[in-house]
Amino acid sequence: MSQTHKSRGPLGMRGRLLGTVAMAAVWSVGFAGAAPSAVASDAQSKQWYLEPMHAEEMWKTATGEGIKVAVIDTGVNPSTPSLKGQVLKGLDATGAEGDETDDYNGHGTTMAELIAGTGRGGGLKGLAPGAKIIPMRVADATWQNKGSLNAYDTTDAIRAAADSDAQIISMSFGNDFKLDQEIEAAKYASSKGKLFFAAVGNEAKKGNNPVYPAAYPDVVGVAATDRQGKASETSQHGDFVDIAAPGDDLPSWCDQKFEQYCQGNGGTSAATAITAASAALIWSAHPDWTANQVLKVLFDTAGKSADWEKGTVSNYLGHGIIRPAVNILKGTGDPGPADISPLTQEQTSGSPASATPSASASSQPEKKEKASDAAMAGSSTEQDDDGHLGLLVGGAAAVVLLGGGAFVYARKRRTG
Repeated sequence: MSQTHKSRGPLGMRGRLLGTVAMAAVWSVGFAGAAPSAVASDAQSKQWYLEPMHAEEMWKTATGEGIKVAVIDTGVNPSTPSLKGQVLKGLDATGAEGDETDDYNGHGTTMAELIAGTGRGGGLKGLAPGAKIIPMRVADATWQNKGSLNAYDTTDAIRAAADSDAQIISMSFGNDFKLDQEIEAAKYASSKGKLFFAAVGNEAKKGNNPVYPAAYPDVVGVAATDRQGKASETSQHGDFVDIAAPGDDLPSWCDQKFEQYCQGNGGTSAATAITAASAALIWSAHPDWTANQVLKVLFDTAGKSADWEKGTVSNYLGHGIIRPAVNILKGTGDPGPADISPLTQEQTSGSPASATPSASASSQPEKKEKASDAAMAGSSTEQDDDGHLGLLVGGAAAVVLLGGGAFVYARKRRTG
């Protein structure tokens, strides 16, 4: 089946922009003397990215209010202290017992809290605490292998999200195989003016194959970074990566009991949720913008290293590391035309009608074979066949229970 690819230049020509990026430098928006926030003795104290991202300052201007985010995941428990009043009616696409509020392992609830959690009760604080969540429950591999569930649950969930009041779709889930139905569902979501983010996966050391829907043309593929602003060791890389966000070493609900958080590698799942929240902040500050314009500003303001060659995109960090504060607090970022997708450079029918594609559409960065080779993620590097430095670094894959014990996630049709 033919399809439009993301407009990224010739495949295989993508620049390997691997320069080291210090987190403080990446997220700096030109402020000095900001007092550090008090460190709480709860899960929020483990959300190391909130302070360098200037979250408290941003919330004085934008909180994501008025924006709804569809979370396609394992379900969302609306009864955690941090999510009370934050979760709207959604859809259970699995065909199993229960509904979209029955989270069968805690993953979806964690993603929802990272997006729109209020932080009440010491729970996770979402980057866009004014946003609302529309949960869409789908099945992981364990459930799918039982054979009695809806085989097209992700397709149905994407279409339901496209038809919902949500402006943003966040999917920290992935599959190793392309599905024609999913491709069409992603196109449909784009045609409805939705901004669709998906995790690129955490198996960089286990084949590093493209993961879908993140690799579909109409979906924004999100990679993960560590505390130093380097691509996570586990985060998958390739021409399907569009942007990156914090993911390593973050707390999450341990299981469906919702009794405690575990500390571990949130990976590209958490990065996707945090990116969706960043988009919600920008959209709430500019409610007249389209999905294309919000994404264009996310790309324009993304953090890059000083040696990042202009006009190139990284296989590891895409356009760079999210920095919504650059727009929210400094007003930086060109939204560009309302009707042109920054992913495909094509006109989108979900945006304001136009007789012809906007002539002002900005061109996608070219891929340079000789992009800067100082790695964008890694305490160690290795040379690949064409002489560029690949990257090998990141965070721990183990998950340590806060307060003792251990918990590890394992899936094949997997969360990001």
